[in-house]
Amino acid sequence: MAYKITEDCISCGACQSECKNDAISEGDSSYVIDPEKCTECVGWFESPRCAEVCPVGAPQADADNTETKAQLLAKFKKLHPGQAPADGTF
Repeated sequence: MAYKITEDCISCGACQSECKNDAISEGDSSYVIDPEKCTECVGWFESPRCAEVCPVGAPQADADNTETKAQLLAKFKKLHPGQAPADGTF
């Protein structure tokens, strides 16, 4: 399941630099997450970094974009061909 950024976003940008998939960008009034690039950090970290660093908890799981760990890992491999996922991240 991809993450999304809720209306609680204060546009601090803390999440953007944490995203290794470049899924987070600055929108009109807050940051946004591209669900096609979000792997919930599968392949990179043990848990979603955007949610960990956000001071207001704006990144949340998006129930409209539910994916299994296998699907998230496949997305990681598509976004980063030839790169192996980090141990313990899937």
